Amino acid sequence: MRELRNPFVSLEGYNCFGCSPGNSIGLQMKFVEESEEIVSYWEPKKHFQGYHTVLHGGIQATLMDEIASWFVYVKLKSAGVTSKAEIRYIKPLYVDRGVLTIRASLLQMRRNLADISVKIFDQDNVLCAESLMVYFTVSPEKSKGNLYYPGYENFYGPGEKK
Repeated sequence: MRELRNPFVSLEGYNCFGCSPGNSIGLQMKFVEESEEIVSYWEPKKHFQGYHTVLHGGIQATLMDEIASWFVYVKLKSAGVTSKAEIRYIKPLYVDRGVLTIRASLLQMRRNLADISVKIFDQDNVLCAESLMVYFTVSPEKSKGNLYYPGYENFYGPGEKK
């Protein structure tokens, strides 16, 4: 397991709802690399509730979209945009029961479309939500120019083997 750095924090105006540590009302997600997956261990705050103590479905969708984008950054060494999201809510997730585990992995590449599987597990490691996230990816050159992609190497600490 390797903790990933957030290289976007140095960008002027960066305030991503999903991953900015400085966005006080955001999700403030952090990520690790575990073998072929990108993983986030995330504890919901009560203000993300929908129905009584249940984590809002829109927040769950955002968690899945955000980790899929980080998968593209780190594993595909590029950037892209969400093209499609197919979400299946299986069991309720709660805002008051501890840390959730969110896992993203590649299902397949179809030219420049990445099919990414994302799963959210509750505190007891029970699968509660899953999605197929389809990302339209662009070349690393276009990513750097148009999508503020900082380069694959910047997600790791100095001197860390990639």
